[in-house]
Amino acid sequence: MATTPHQLFLLADHIKLTLLERQRAQSLSLATTAQSSQISRSLESLRDGLASLGRQKFDEEAAGEDITDLESQISRLQLQYDELEADFSSSNTSEVTKTPNDPALQRDFAAAQSRPQGMRSSSLRKGAKSPGSKAVRFRDNPSAEEEPYKDDVADDANRAALFDKPYSDEPEGPDQENMDNQQIHTYHKQVLRDQDDQLDQLGLSIGRQRDLSIQMGNELDDQAVLLDDVDQSVDRHQGTLDRAKGRLNKISRGAKDNWSWVTIGCLILVLVLLIVLLK
Repeated sequence: MATTPHQLFLLADHIKLTLLERQRAQSLSLATTAQSSQISRSLESLRDGLASLGRQKFDEEAAGEDITDLESQISRLQLQYDELEADFSSSNTSEVTKTPNDPALQRDFAAAQSRPQGMRSSSLRKGAKSPGSKAVRFRDNPSAEEEPYKDDVADDANRAALFDKPYSDEPEGPDQENMDNQQIHTYHKQVLRDQDDQLDQLGLSIGRQRDLSIQMGNELDDQAVLLDDVDQSVDRHQGTLDRAKGRLNKISRGAKDNWSWVTIGCLILVLVLLIVLLK
């Protein structure tokens, strides 16, 4: 099956949408491994398609056919390929990336550039008020659990003939070369839905972490109150010990003061006894 500019323009729109989704995921602090892998493969397919169109242009020119329209379309595709490759390397999006070739995909492009706000803040508040929420498991690849789109055997053969080499799909995402507008719309709508679901799960997790932090803070406050009670008890016991020590010191000083008088009395008694005995 010969390569057509329409197919490559659709593929370019698919790359643009994936670039916008990757930028959206980065702004939401989500994983972008799947998008980067898809963009890399799609750019390679677009480059091979441009090479195939170049050979087709050469053959038509050699046959004396009018190639003005084909040459213009190849120039547009080459310009878009250069812009898309630059955006992929720099993680930025140019005006070319934000503009679809097919006006029917305008809503998909607008959705890919949007960032949910009200829904996300509502999810965070809901997660903060539900201490009994269950544990959340995150998915590094938001589209990994979805059934990937696969072409049938005939399309595989056509694709092999289209790009002069066999194409084997990888599990990261669907094939893009022969996707029509409806397939592109459905696929990217699912990607955006997966990103929103993942952000909801993140909001629930943050809410649960907030609840745990509040509980830990309450426990620390209780421990601080207990420590204050222990300090007060220690102070009371220390005061009792100090008073007992003072009384012991007073008794000790009194005994030392009275010891001399006891000694004198004993000596006088001994002297009296000696006098009586000697007489």
